[in-house]
Amino acid sequence: MSTSLSYDFSVNKNEKSITVKRVFAAERSLVWDAFTKKEMLDQWWAPKPWKAKTKTMDFREGGHWHYAMVGPDGDEHWALVDYFKIEFQRSFTGLDAFANANGLVNKDMPQSNWEVTFTGKEKETEVQFNISYDDLEQLEATIQMGFKEGLAMALDGLDELLNSRKL
Repeated sequence: MSTSLSYDFSVNKNEKSITVKRVFAAERSLVWDAFTKKEMLDQWWAPKPWKAKTKTMDFREGGHWHYAMVGPDGDEHWALVDYFKIEFQRSFTGLDAFANANGLVNKDMPQSNWEVTFTGKEKETEVQFNISYDDLEQLEATIQMGFKEGLAMALDGLDELLNSRKL
Protein backbone atom coordinates (compact mmCIF):
# COMPACT_ATOMS: atom_id res chain seq x y z
CA MET A 1 0.00 0.00 0.00
CA SER A 2 1.33 3.41 -0.96
CA THR A 3 1.79 5.93 1.83
CA SER A 4 2.85 8.77 -0.46
CA LEU A 5 1.24 12.12 0.11
CA SER A 6 0.67 12.87 -3.59
CA TYR A 7 1.55 11.60 -7.06
CA ASP A 8 1.17 13.27 -10.45
CA PHE A 9 2.20 11.95 -13.88
CA SER A 10 1.66 14.11 -16.97
CA VAL A 11 2.70 13.84 -20.59
CA ASN A 12 3.16 16.84 -22.89
CA LYS A 13 3.48 15.57 -26.45
CA ASN A 14 4.01 19.09 -27.82
CA GLU A 15 7.10 19.50 -25.65
CA LYS A 16 8.07 15.81 -25.93
CA SER A 17 8.21 15.54 -22.15
CA ILE A 18 6.96 13.78 -19.07
CA THR A 19 6.62 15.44 -15.67
CA VAL A 20 6.26 13.37 -12.54
CA LYS A 21 5.76 14.73 -9.03
CA ARG A 22 5.70 12.62 -5.91
CA VAL A 23 5.66 13.71 -2.28
CA PHE A 24 7.20 11.47 0.35
CA ALA A 25 6.79 11.62 4.13
CA ALA A 26 10.55 11.77 4.72
CA GLU A 27 13.27 14.37 5.13
CA ARG A 28 15.01 15.60 2.00
CA SER A 29 18.42 14.22 3.03
CA LEU A 30 17.04 10.68 3.24
CA VAL A 31 15.16 10.95 -0.07
CA TRP A 32 18.31 12.36 -1.70
CA ASP A 33 20.34 9.42 -0.43
CA ALA A 34 17.77 7.01 -1.86
CA PHE A 35 18.43 8.45 -5.33
CA THR A 36 22.20 8.91 -5.07
CA LYS A 37 23.55 5.88 -3.18
CA LYS A 38 23.65 2.56 -4.98
CA GLU A 39 22.98 0.59 -1.80
CA MET A 40 19.62 2.31 -1.50
CA LEU A 41 18.82 2.53 -5.23
CA ASP A 42 19.18 -1.21 -5.61
CA GLN A 43 16.46 -1.68 -3.00
CA TRP A 44 13.74 0.22 -4.87
CA TRP A 45 14.59 1.36 -8.42
CA ALA A 46 12.74 -1.48 -10.15
CA PRO A 47 9.04 -2.34 -10.21
CA LYS A 48 8.41 -5.46 -8.13
CA PRO A 49 9.10 -8.33 -8.66
CA TRP A 50 12.06 -6.94 -10.63
CA LYS A 51 15.23 -5.84 -8.81
CA ALA A 52 17.84 -3.22 -9.65
CA LYS A 53 21.47 -4.36 -9.68
CA THR A 54 24.21 -1.74 -9.87
CA LYS A 55 27.36 -2.67 -11.74
CA THR A 56 29.07 0.70 -11.23
CA MET A 57 28.03 4.06 -9.84
CA ASP A 58 30.02 7.27 -9.70
CA PHE A 59 27.59 9.96 -8.57
CA ARG A 60 29.39 13.14 -9.56
CA GLU A 61 29.24 15.56 -12.47
CA GLY A 62 30.68 13.60 -15.39
CA GLY A 63 30.08 10.29 -13.60
CA HIS A 64 27.60 7.55 -14.42
CA TRP A 65 25.36 4.81 -13.06
CA HIS A 66 25.42 1.49 -14.94
CA TYR A 67 22.77 -0.92 -13.73
CA ALA A 68 20.44 -3.72 -14.73
CA MET A 69 16.81 -4.36 -14.02
CA VAL A 70 16.73 -8.08 -13.21
CA GLY A 71 13.51 -10.02 -13.63
CA PRO A 72 12.31 -12.90 -11.47
CA ASP A 73 13.56 -15.36 -14.12
CA GLY A 74 16.98 -13.70 -14.28
CA ASP A 75 16.34 -11.59 -17.41
CA GLU A 76 18.57 -8.50 -17.40
CA HIS A 77 17.77 -5.16 -19.03
CA TRP A 78 20.75 -2.81 -18.75
CA ALA A 79 20.76 0.97 -18.59
CA LEU A 80 23.27 3.79 -18.26
CA VAL A 81 22.77 7.21 -16.70
CA ASP A 82 25.39 9.90 -17.39
CA TYR A 83 25.29 12.64 -14.74
CA PHE A 84 25.73 16.24 -15.91
CA LYS A 85 24.93 18.73 -13.16
CA ILE A 86 24.51 18.03 -9.45
CA GLU A 87 23.38 20.46 -6.75
CA PHE A 88 23.69 18.63 -3.44
CA GLN A 89 20.27 17.69 -2.02
CA ARG A 90 18.56 19.99 -4.55
CA SER A 91 18.79 18.48 -8.05
CA PHE A 92 20.67 16.48 -10.61
CA THR A 93 20.48 16.12 -14.37
CA GLY A 94 21.48 13.28 -16.60
CA LEU A 95 21.00 11.31 -19.79
CA ASP A 96 19.21 7.99 -19.33
CA ALA A 97 19.71 5.32 -21.99
CA PHE A 98 19.30 1.61 -22.57
CA ALA A 99 22.66 -0.12 -22.74
CA ASN A 100 24.27 -3.53 -22.66
CA ALA A 101 26.17 -5.23 -19.83
CA ASN A 102 29.37 -3.50 -20.98
CA GLY A 103 27.81 -0.02 -20.87
CA LEU A 104 27.47 0.42 -24.64
CA VAL A 105 24.36 2.57 -25.30
CA ASN A 106 21.69 1.08 -27.58
CA LYS A 107 20.98 3.96 -29.98
CA ASP A 108 17.89 2.14 -31.32
CA MET A 109 16.10 2.51 -27.98
CA PRO A 110 14.72 5.70 -26.42
CA GLN A 111 17.06 8.06 -24.60
CA SER A 112 15.87 10.80 -22.29
CA ASN A 113 17.22 13.81 -20.46
CA TRP A 114 16.26 13.87 -16.80
CA GLU A 115 16.17 16.72 -14.33
CA VAL A 116 15.27 15.50 -10.85
CA THR A 117 14.60 18.12 -8.16
CA PHE A 118 14.12 17.71 -4.43
CA THR A 119 12.21 20.25 -2.34
CA GLY A 120 11.21 19.73 1.22
CA LYS A 121 10.03 21.14 4.46
CA GLU A 122 10.89 19.31 7.65
CA LYS A 123 9.47 15.79 7.18
CA GLU A 124 8.09 15.98 3.61
CA THR A 125 9.96 15.96 0.35
CA GLU A 126 8.64 16.49 -3.16
CA VAL A 127 10.59 14.86 -5.95
CA GLN A 128 9.92 16.19 -9.43
CA PHE A 129 11.13 14.48 -12.58
CA ASN A 130 11.26 16.55 -15.78
CA ILE A 131 12.01 14.05 -18.54
CA SER A 132 12.47 15.20 -22.13
CA TYR A 133 13.03 13.42 -25.42
CA ASP A 134 14.59 14.49 -28.71
CA ASP A 135 11.52 13.35 -30.65
CA LEU A 136 7.93 12.28 -30.11
CA GLU A 137 8.63 8.70 -31.24
CA GLN A 138 11.00 8.12 -28.31
CA LEU A 139 8.45 9.54 -25.86
CA GLU A 140 5.67 7.35 -27.23
CA ALA A 141 7.89 4.25 -27.24
CA THR A 142 8.73 4.84 -23.58
CA ILE A 143 5.06 5.13 -22.66
CA GLN A 144 4.25 1.97 -24.66
CA MET A 145 6.90 0.06 -22.67
CA GLY A 146 4.90 0.73 -19.50
CA PHE A 147 7.04 3.54 -18.07
CA LYS A 148 4.17 5.18 -16.19
CA GLU A 149 3.15 1.98 -14.43
CA GLY A 150 6.72 0.82 -13.81
CA LEU A 151 7.81 4.12 -12.30
CA ALA A 152 4.73 4.24 -10.07
CA MET A 153 5.54 0.76 -8.76
CA ALA A 154 9.19 1.68 -8.18
CA LEU A 155 8.20 4.84 -6.31
CA ASP A 156 5.88 2.74 -4.14
CA GLY A 157 8.97 0.67 -3.34
CA LEU A 158 10.80 3.87 -2.40
CA ASP A 159 7.89 4.78 -0.12
CA GLU A 160 8.27 1.41 1.62
CA LEU A 161 12.03 1.84 1.96
CA LEU A 162 11.72 5.36 3.37
CA ASN A 163 9.10 4.25 5.89
CA SER A 164 11.32 1.39 7.03
CA ARG A 165 14.20 3.82 7.68
CA LYS A 166 12.30 6.23 9.90
CA LEU A 167 13.22 6.29 13.56
